[in-house]
Amino acid sequence: MNNLITESKRPRVVIVGGGFGGLKLAQSLRNTATEVVLFDKFNHHTFQPLLYQVATSGLETSAIVYPFRKNFGTQSNLYFRLGEVSKVYPNENLIETSIGKVKYDYLVIATGADTNFYGIKPVEAYAVPMKTIQDAIRLRNRIISNFESALLIEEEENRNSYIDFVIVGGGPTGVEIAGALSELRSHVFPKDYRELNLKEMDIHLIEAAPRLLNGMTEKAGRDAEKFLKEMNVQVHTGKSVKTYDGYTVTLNTGETFISRNLIWAAGVKGNPIAGLNTEAIVGGNRIKVDSYNRVSGYENIFAVGDVAAMITEKTPKGHPMVAPPAIQQGKLLAKNLQNLIHKKPLKAFEYKDQGSMATIGRNRAVVDLKKAYLAGWIAWLVWMFVHLMSLVGFRNRVFVFFSWLWSYLSYDKSNRLIIGKLGTQADDAQKARQTLEGDALPH
Repeated sequence: MNNLITESKRPRVVIVGGGFGGLKLAQSLRNTATEVVLFDKFNHHTFQPLLYQVATSGLETSAIVYPFRKNFGTQSNLYFRLGEVSKVYPNENLIETSIGKVKYDYLVIATGADTNFYGIKPVEAYAVPMKTIQDAIRLRNRIISNFESALLIEEEENRNSYIDFVIVGGGPTGVEIAGALSELRSHVFPKDYRELNLKEMDIHLIEAAPRLLNGMTEKAGRDAEKFLKEMNVQVHTGKSVKTYDGYTVTLNTGETFISRNLIWAAGVKGNPIAGLNTEAIVGGNRIKVDSYNRVSGYENIFAVGDVAAMITEKTPKGHPMVAPPAIQQGKLLAKNLQNLIHKKPLKAFEYKDQGSMATIGRNRAVVDLKKAYLAGWIAWLVWMFVHLMSLVGFRNRVFVFFSWLWSYLSYDKSNRLIIGKLGTQADDAQKARQTLEGDALPH
């Protein structure tokens, strides 16, 4: 198959994955003496921190995605190709893709992370993860279609199973989804579904660790739990999900919850490419890299972002699998690739941690900064500003700002739409069947 990438005398940098790390690397190689080829299985970059707002009808899908071709329209040294990379052949400086084989001088793996179900197949079959825009659409469709189904059911337990929610994972994603669902219960669903008793809608948040927001300070975890309880979210710490059959959630303590809505935000694992030495794959299915993001055992293969594990005394498990390390690694690697080409010394990566944050709903957020801690309304404003400015594209920033403003003034969520078949009962049944049979399609 001819992928129509012309040969060039310039060194070719092939980037696999257009997430935060791959995107920043490609942008930073603009106006350099390189030929950049970016591969991704989607034609757009997704701003993953706001996926939960698409899932809970707060934002339209188009607000958090941005087409690669639009982003790189004026970058003359870049080719974008829509395709999946299946294998790397290091000895031949070659990758195998769904649109043919491609040679590289330097390969950068920025494939990010995938949902980690920790080997619990029934959970993988029936739960909804939160990693891609398809996941967000699936969850939104499921929420709305299940409420529509609940209107038709007389038997109380069965009816409640359609409107009760169990969220697994007390990190920022789980906390934010729980808060958003509570706001829907308080301000939106009472108008849309007047026939239902919304007091029967239970929201459970399950976290295996002793507290919420493990990656943040203890105070942030305590405040987040306090905010959630004020919003009538039932928080269960020190507990984990043992199994799920699409109707009954069973915990390791033996407790059970009845719900057709299990949202999985409990963990991620690296998403490496086949063909690397097994010694290069470490805990969490991540790729071991040195301080220059060079893959262990290779001279011209690099990895950045969630899939990369830079193991040091300060980071024995690698850097956090969040956007800032990926962005910083992508930016520095662009400079180091130029240093390699011009035979100059490389600069080691040092992560500049600016802090972390999570929002729990309207006027409620927690923000850990390097020299300060914020909670409540001020933290909520900081969270909004940081996320707004981090979006790709001026149009997206404007659109999200006015969507948030309208939602704040009206207490409304505008995008309560069932789009396509994702998340419908038929789609859920097919997904579960494929997973349990060991033939699951990618999410």
